[in-house]
Amino acid sequence: MGSKYVYGPVPSRRLGFSLGVDLVPFKYCSYDCIYCQLGKTTKKTLERKEYAPTEKILKEVKIALNTGGRTDYLTFSGSGEPTLHSKIGYMIKQLKGITAIPLAVLTNGSLLFRSDVQSDLLSADVILPTLCAVSEKIFIKINRNHPLLSIGTIIQGMVDFRRRYQGKIWLEIMLVKGINDSESEIRKIKEATEKIAPDKIHLNTVVRPPSEKYAAPLSYKQLQKIKQSFGDTCEIIAGFKGKKQISYSHTKENDILNLIKRRPVTLDDISHVTGLHKNELLKYLERLKTKQKIKLTQHKAQKYYEVM
Repeated sequence: MGSKYVYGPVPSRRLGFSLGVDLVPFKYCSYDCIYCQLGKTTKKTLERKEYAPTEKILKEVKIALNTGGRTDYLTFSGSGEPTLHSKIGYMIKQLKGITAIPLAVLTNGSLLFRSDVQSDLLSADVILPTLCAVSEKIFIKINRNHPLLSIGTIIQGMVDFRRRYQGKIWLEIMLVKGINDSESEIRKIKEATEKIAPDKIHLNTVVRPPSEKYAAPLSYKQLQKIKQSFGDTCEIIAGFKGKKQISYSHTKENDILNLIKRRPVTLDDISHVTGLHKNELLKYLERLKTKQKIKLTQHKAQKYYEVM
């Protein structure tokens, strides 16, 4: 299809088959998270503007919807923070007018304190924000946020948004070993979630190659123990070997594997050759790693995928 702003549908643990919509340039974000699978932020910003042409995005989504195939959610996510796009509210309303497919927004939640961002998201079906910490020092260490942001303001923004928003909120808690997994920080996060009152709490950890090598995952057993603190609305979404997998395209998977067999390649290399969006590629690379068919190596500052 040759889409610039639309990719998938890609299999998602939380959203089934998700048609992704990319609203901002690669790694334009308000954070520079140590665990990010897409690498370091290229532009740390809080500026809201029309980063990508709204009508072109809508046109690509309509074309993708007309091609058929299973799509469980339309998802504004992609390679950066989608709420930075100033026309996201307009696009949500336009798409809600042409399809019954539910619309989700995958966001770091950092701009939910802004009333204009809150208003823009009110028509979406599901909002999926992320919370990593309550303590300011831990927040800064993990999220490496824009200096004008504070975690207290962000949490209060989520609380305020919950009061206005009638849809579902699925709050992701991303845990990094040795940084935000202490009993005291988990207790603070739990207290914050009680104020935010999400419909679901999704426990996650670092399962894909992170931006920083020291960002390490918790074990499934550790996540299970932490899950007990959050009650019945909490579930573990981190993908572990041996856990239930959803359906993937074997053709795409084989094409990616055959490419890696030729020589070690970077994520950029694979994306350039296959034409697949990096977010979609990471799903297949994670699956191939789980099958122990490929491994990730690092040479200087560059990460390479190669066969086992």
